[in-house]
Amino acid sequence: MRTLDLTNHFLIAMPSLADPNFSRTVTLVCAHNDDGAMGIVINRPMNIDLGEVLAQMQLESENPAINQQPVFQGGPVHRDRGFIIHRPGTDWGSTIHVSEEVGVSTSREILEAISNGSGPRETLVALGYAGWGAGQLEQEIAQNAWLSGPADADIIFRAPPESRWERAAAKLGIDLVLLSQDVGHA
Repeated sequence: MRTLDLTNHFLIAMPSLADPNFSRTVTLVCAHNDDGAMGIVINRPMNIDLGEVLAQMQLESENPAINQQPVFQGGPVHRDRGFIIHRPGTDWGSTIHVSEEVGVSTSREILEAISNGSGPRETLVALGYAGWGAGQLEQEIAQNAWLSGPADADIIFRAPPESRWERAAAKLGIDLVLLSQDVGHA
C-alpha cells in the first residue's frame, strides 16, 4: 500500500544533484501513484517563446504578452510535446487536475484559447516532462536527491523563474546555499 503521494508537491533538487536534466530545478509533481510519477520542471525557460510554438501549430495571437511568454523545458521525456500548467476552470479535454489551484492540459484546444485570449489567465507552457518508474522517485528521495514540499501556485505562476528554486526551498524553511553536499550521510 502506498504511503507516499507527492501529487501537487514540488521536488526541489538538492544542491548535490548533478544530473544536468535536474540540477537546480523545481518540478511540479502532477501525478504520483503505484506505477510511478510524472512532473514538469517549472524553472527552466528555453530560448523560445509561446508565439513561436503557436506559429508552429498554425495559431497566432495579436497579444504581445502571450507571444512573448517564455516556454519552459519541462523535462527530458517527450520534449516535442507541450504541457500547459494552468489555473482550473474549463476542462480542456486532456486535463489532469493536480489540485484545486492547478491543472495540466495537453490539448490543442487550450492553446487555441490562449492564442485568442479566452484561455486561462495564468499559464506555464512547457515542452517535455519528467517521469519516474514505480518506486524510482521514492528511491531518489531516500538518496537525498530531492527535497519535497507542498506546491505553491504563486511560485509556479508569479515568481520569476530564476528565483523559483530558492523560493520553493524557503517555503520549507531551507536555505539551499547553506546545505552541505553530504546532507544525511554520517
